[in-house]
Amino acid sequence: MNRSDSRQGGIWKPDPSHSLPLYRQIEVYISEKITAGEWTAGYRLPSQRTLAQSMGVNRSTLVTALENLAASGMIEGRHGGGTYVCGSGWHALAHGALPNWEEAIEEGWYYPNLPEVQQINRAEFQPGIIRLGTGELAPELMPQEAFNDILHALSSRSRTLNYLEPQGSLELRLALSVYLQARGIQASPDSILIVSGSLQALHLISVGLLPRGSAVLLEKPSYLYSIHAFQSAGLKMSGIPMDAEGLHTPRLEDAVQNNANRESISLLYTIPSFHNPTGSVMSDSRREELLATARNIGISILEDAAYSDLWLDEPPPPSLKARDKEGRVLHMGTLSKAVSPGLRLGWLVGPEPVIRRLADIKMQTDYGTSSIAQEAAALWFADGYHEQHMDRLRPELRRRRDFMLELLQRDFSELAEWSVPAGGFYIWLRFTASPLSIRELFHACLENHVLIHPGYLYDRLDAEHIRLSYAYASPDEMERGLHLLAQAVKKLMSS
Repeated sequence: MNRSDSRQGGIWKPDPSHSLPLYRQIEVYISEKITAGEWTAGYRLPSQRTLAQSMGVNRSTLVTALENLAASGMIEGRHGGGTYVCGSGWHALAHGALPNWEEAIEEGWYYPNLPEVQQINRAEFQPGIIRLGTGELAPELMPQEAFNDILHALSSRSRTLNYLEPQGSLELRLALSVYLQARGIQASPDSILIVSGSLQALHLISVGLLPRGSAVLLEKPSYLYSIHAFQSAGLKMSGIPMDAEGLHTPRLEDAVQNNANRESISLLYTIPSFHNPTGSVMSDSRREELLATARNIGISILEDAAYSDLWLDEPPPPSLKARDKEGRVLHMGTLSKAVSPGLRLGWLVGPEPVIRRLADIKMQTDYGTSSIAQEAAALWFADGYHEQHMDRLRPELRRRRDFMLELLQRDFSELAEWSVPAGGFYIWLRFTASPLSIRELFHACLENHVLIHPGYLYDRLDAEHIRLSYAYASPDEMERGLHLLAQAVKKLMSS
C-alpha cells in the first residue's frame, strides 16, 4: 500500500475500504516514513492523541499499530514519555551508520518557533479550521483581478529574468520613492532596499547592524516576541510597557539609564500604527516625545509600518520616519498585509551606508528578491493600483471589524473586555473572568477546529489575552468560531 493513496488535504488517513485493517495500514505508513529516511533515528513521534486525531482513528487502533512497530524494533518508548524512532536494532543495522539528524537539529544555532506557533502554522492549512487569529487578508479580499491585469501587462513587454542589482529593481525603488513621499517620507531610490518581506529585513538588521549580546528594546506585548529573528542572532530583548498613547517613553528612558552597560542598547523596535497584537495607535504627541527621547539617550529606531495603510476610521499620525531629520529611524514596509503575503515583498528605508551594508548581506543569502515579483510591484505602485485597492479594501475591513465587535458584545460582554481598533487587523481581547488558562483555551479551541492566538506568544507572562483578527475568517466563520470560543471559555471556567 502506498502511503499517498489516502490523503485528504495533504494529511494521510487510513482507508476504511482497503483490504488491510486500519492498524496495519498505520503500521505500513509509519514504517515507510522510517525506511524512507523521513523519520530518522531519534525522531519523536507526535503524541498518540495528535496522531489518532489527524488519522481519524480510535486511539486503541493507533496503539495496536504502535505496539507492533515497537515489537519489530522500529520505535521505542522512553523514560519520561514520548515515542521515538529507534537508533539501534535491525533497522539501524540494515542502513549502516545512520545520521543523527535529531542531534544536528538540537545543535543548530537558529531557535525553533514556539510550540504553539508551530501548531498554528500547521493548523492554518487543515481543512475545516476557523482561523480567528490569522494576520492576513482573506483570499476574497486580495486584488486578484488587478494582478491578473498586471501579469497580462508584463507578458506583453520585455521582462527581466536575470538577477537585479543588490538594492533591488530601480523601477520599483523609484515607484516606492513616490509612494513614500505621499506619506511625508523623503527617500531617494538609493536609500531603499527591496527585501523578501519584513522577516528578511529583521534578519538582515539583526546580523548586519547589531553586535551579538546587545539588547533590542520593544513594546510589550509585541509581535517580535513571537519570532526568533533577533534572539537567534544572539541579541537580547527588553520590553517597555505601553499605555493608551503607545510606548511609555519614561519607562524607555529608565530602561536605558538603569542598564549596567548602556552601550549594549542601540535599537528600539516599534509598531506605532495599528500595533500587532494590540491594534493601538501611538498618538501624535507620543511620536514626537519618542523621537526626542531617542535623541537624548542615543538609540536608533526601527519602525514597522506593515499596517499603516490599513486605517479604517482615519489615517494615523505621520510616521516616525516622516519626522526624522537625523537618519535615526529605519522604516520597514511590506505588501504582505495590505495586498498579498504570497508576493513576499517588502522594503527598508534608511541611510545609504546602512542600505548598502544590508544589500551586500542580502546578496550573500538569496542574491535578490524575485525579479518578476519586483516588476509586478513596480506596476502596482506606478499605475495607481495600490490606492484603488485600499479604497475598496477599507470599507470591507470596516464591515468585518464592526461585525466582530457586534458578536463580541453579544457573546463576551460578561467574559472579557476590548478596545475598538481604528485600523489594522486585530482585537486584543482581555478575559476578565477567572480562573481561566489561556493555554488550555488554545488547545480546547483547536480540538473544536477554531484557531486563536494566545497572548503569551507576544508577552511570555501574559495570562489574560488572546489576539483576534477580523481580516481572514468570513462573517459566517466569525459567528460560528466566536460562539465555539465562548462555549470553551465557559466550560473551562466551570471545570
